[in-house]
Amino acid sequence: MIDRILAYFEKFTFGVCSWWGEKLGISTSKIRMFFIYLCFITFGSPLVVYLVMAFVLEHKSFFKIRRKRKTIWDLE
Repeated sequence: MIDRILAYFEKFTFGVCSWWGEKLGISTSKIRMFFIYLCFITFGSPLVVYLVMAFVLEHKSFFKIRRKRKTIWDLE
């Protein structure tokens, strides 16, 4: 039972730290430690931000960013 719970959390919730690690070029373990320490210092408020980021990453197809359309002045 505990193994299934840990597998679920490793698959879905740690995706946020790995995504930030890839974007910022920082190791994932340092980002995880940052979130853990920040949660202890601020009594868990970054946990809400973390869960929002996990939700957005899970449903990022709905939050598609529109790219600027090329105009006649863009000659590339």
